Amino acid sequence: MRASRAYAATAVACAAVGFAAPAAYATNGPSNVTVNPYSVHQGSTISIAATGCGHGGTVTSNAFAQASLSAGSRGYASARIYDHATPGHYNLAVKCSDNPTVATHQFTVLSGRGAHGGLGGSLGPSDTDVAVGAGLVASAALGGAIFVARRRRTGATDNA
Repeated sequence: MRASRAYAATAVACAAVGFAAPAAYATNGPSNVTVNPYSVHQGSTISIAATGCGHGGTVTSNAFAQASLSAGSRGYASARIYDHATPGHYNLAVKCSDNPTVATHQFTVLSGRGAHGGLGGSLGPSDTDVAVGAGLVASAALGGAIFVARRRRTGATDNA
């Protein structure tokens, strides 16, 4: 009989903790909103971070499509700036899923596409690159064949 009472008390305690956890995790709304980079080119990606949205949220702006903010003590989102976004200053709004409060932050859209640096080889070789590479491989093969042929010829005369 005592075991069943202990199990019942344990179950009630676990249920109380389980129901209280979401209330303890409730948030006060978004705060400490940051963007990186602050100035971004048309068609580039911007990263947004905010605290206070424990259950995630959304990020909206006129310069990009709505993005989802990840859940956790610090939520993150990334958004691609529209190619046709007019250069200038824009605001973005962060809204948590569990709180009606909205936080805003400003950023700047620059004209042009920016540099394609750091793509890590995601762009394939051009026709010129292929032609130069093929020429180098062919000349190396020809040079190797001449070296081997000359070596055989000198080795045959040394044995005679």
